[in-house]
Amino acid sequence: MNKKLILIIARLLFGSLTLIAIVTQAIYLQQNGVLNPFNYLGYFTNLSNIVAGVILVISALYLMRRRKPSVKDDLIRGAATLYMTITGLIYVTLLSGEDLGLLMPWVNIVTHIILPLYVLVDWMYQPPLSRLRVKQIAVWLVWPIVYVTYTLIRGSITGWYPYPFLNPDKVEGYGGVFIYCIAILAVSMLLGWLLVKLSNVFKRQVS
Repeated sequence: MNKKLILIIARLLFGSLTLIAIVTQAIYLQQNGVLNPFNYLGYFTNLSNIVAGVILVISALYLMRRRKPSVKDDLIRGAATLYMTITGLIYVTLLSGEDLGLLMPWVNIVTHIILPLYVLVDWMYQPPLSRLRVKQIAVWLVWPIVYVTYTLIRGSITGWYPYPFLNPDKVEGYGGVFIYCIAILAVSMLLGWLLVKLSNVFKRQVS
């Protein structure tokens, strides 16, 4: 089995798996009468898995059509890889001991562990063709920063926060939230830097 076929199968499998997990969890919450679409899509985990799942499926279809990835494709894939890495790391360090409510166990494993690990393996197995630059990290981090800003504004209005570390009532006020956000931003920048450096070290010479 050649490398391209392995990637096609793996990306279709894992991309479809995470999208199925997100949809299944939504249906499960609806059946229990607690689905709020705005809250459900208010989780960075769900958004990052949707982004990663769609990109994996699309990239697999590109491979099937023998389409070479462009610089833009590499940057988008890098963003998805960073977001999923952030998702997995935050879960392991900040959320693994928290009560996850009605989150189905297998969905939890797929979205917080399996997909973050897979996208990292995928990134190393097929590094980007283009040479990435450190300044690209700033572009990658725009969406997480916008997400946190929106979440805090919405939370101050509705009283609902997706994660304890974003809830000022649980981390000694907005000062505590600020500390967590700065720490997560710093770690995210480091992760982005590592992705850029590793991708350039292992950059593909051919498609």
